[in-house]
Amino acid sequence: MKTILALSAAIALVLAGCEKAPSESMSASTRTEACKVSSEKEISALFDRWNLSLQTGDPHKVVENYAEHSILLPTVSNKPRLTAAEKEDYFHHFLENKPVGKIDSRIIQIDCNTAVDSGLYTFTFGTTGDQVKARYTYTYKWDGKQWLITSHHSSAMPEKN
Repeated sequence: MKTILALSAAIALVLAGCEKAPSESMSASTRTEACKVSSEKEISALFDRWNLSLQTGDPHKVVENYAEHSILLPTVSNKPRLTAAEKEDYFHHFLENKPVGKIDSRIIQIDCNTAVDSGLYTFTFGTTGDQVKARYTYTYKWDGKQWLITSHHSSAMPEKN
């Protein structure tokens, strides 16, 4: 009898430890979040929107593409930019060379209210004609009204062709 009680107590403890909190046990089908229906065409247009904001020459217009809590890991600076002011500072200097970006290749992945656009792009600088080839990743989040950049990583290609 003691063995049965001890075994029952042990099983009860094990089962109690396996119990999940209500939020953890909720399956994807029971979530109430509404997903933004999107397409590769819509997500690829977000780079075009960002690139056109570069053409304004106004750093504030470029930063409007970024979510409040976002990170910019830029091509020509070692400093991560976390705040709008830090991003504007970066773009103020970057825009002096009149950059125009062109996507060379990309892969787009879309999920519920998030999207990732990764690939290779080339910047041509209007002031010098110089070009910089770089790798990039933009992550986007749907805020209920528009897609905003939550992270943007860009790095120059390490090997010269």
